[in-house]
Formats: sequence, C-alpha cells, structure tokens
Amino acid sequence: MADSIVLTEATYYILLSLVTPRHGYGIMQEVEDLSAGRVRLAAGTLYGALNVLYEKGWIRQLPMSDGSRRKEYLLTEKGQQVLENEVDRLRELVSNGDRVLGGTR
Repeated sequence: MADSIVLTEATYYILLSLVTPRHGYGIMQEVEDLSAGRVRLAAGTLYGALNVLYEKGWIRQLPMSDGSRRKEYLLTEKGQQVLENEVDRLRELVSNGDRVLGGTR
C-alpha cells in the first residue's frame, strides 16, 4: 500500500457516491448525506472534480437518454480499486491510532 493514492475527502465521497449511477445534483446530495452534512460541494467544484476523475479513468459517463440533458456517472473498475485502496488506507490509520492510544477514548 506504499504507493497508494491519498484522496481528498471530497474526492473520496464523490467516488463513494458513484458506486451506483448518479447525476450531478444526486452526487451533491449523496455526498452531503454520507458526510452527515460536513462536506457540501458547490456545482463548480463538483463538475471540476468529475472532469478530473473522468480524465483519470476513475469514472465514466453513462449514455444519455433521448432528450435528456442529465449526465449520469458511474465508477469504473479502476475507480473502484482506487476507492477500495483508500478504504484500506483509512482502516490502517484508524487501527494504528487505536493501537497507539490503547483504547483511551
């Protein structure tokens, strides 16, 4: 895990929200729900992040329905792996913290 990618909190939640297909507003809502309101994405921030994630090959845009202007996105296999690696990294952080603190909380 030494060469794993460290995700920002916003990127982590965007990827997590895209385990199932979602459009932009749905992503913003899901991120806010998952983070208990701590992470709120502005539209410009979200769409900038979606473009970067698309360019990295971590998400893909689903075909648009006839007449629809909604773009829906979904994780790719590469994006799923990046997300799983981040969850493993975060578990390691928590485990180390628990070990060092010795359950003092």
